[in-house]
Amino acid sequence: MPPNDEIDTPRGVARIDTDLPARAATALLVLGHGAGGSVDAPDLLAVRDAAIAAGLAVVRVTQPYRVAGRRAPAPAGHLDEAWTAVLAVLRGRHADVPTMVVGGRSSGARVACRTARAVGAVGVVALAFPLHPPGRPERSRAAELGTGLPTLVVNGDRDPFGTPEPGPAVRVVTRPGETHDLRRDPAGTAAAVRDWLSAQGWAAD
Repeated sequence: MPPNDEIDTPRGVARIDTDLPARAATALLVLGHGAGGSVDAPDLLAVRDAAIAAGLAVVRVTQPYRVAGRRAPAPAGHLDEAWTAVLAVLRGRHADVPTMVVGGRSSGARVACRTARAVGAVGVVALAFPLHPPGRPERSRAAELGTGLPTLVVNGDRDPFGTPEPGPAVRVVTRPGETHDLRRDPAGTAAAVRDWLSAQGWAAD
């Protein structure tokens, strides 16, 4: 399988970048990007590296609208539809990997949460989850985190989009000095993700 290739979806062509560990993968981690960003955001790359080192296979998914060169995000339903189509292909390609965890940053984290159960994920990694639009706390998106699956949220304490509260299945790690882009200390963010993956039993010792 090529490290990066394209997958047809009902909403256009998505692109995937695949990185495999040196040994048999303990789990598959699939990550999506932010609304106007890319899968090469510093926090996503740091999480990828930490997850591979911990024995996971990692796939980063670029949504069709970004592949087509647009920065304005597609409607939520279109994002979810494309993501779900990509995940169906990935499950077939990685059928030998017993466990799949989904996630992403910002908009990608929301997509992962909304579709987690439908795609058969066992957990969610939500980086810079945008709890509400800046200055609009009454427009909370907290319900999207209520998947019932183990969920890790990593947000900065200076994020204008807010930081969710922990819940029965939701662990929240607040990174000091970080804003929405989580660029100040990507390695620290990645370490939090790796520790959580290990605690859930999805990473190699």
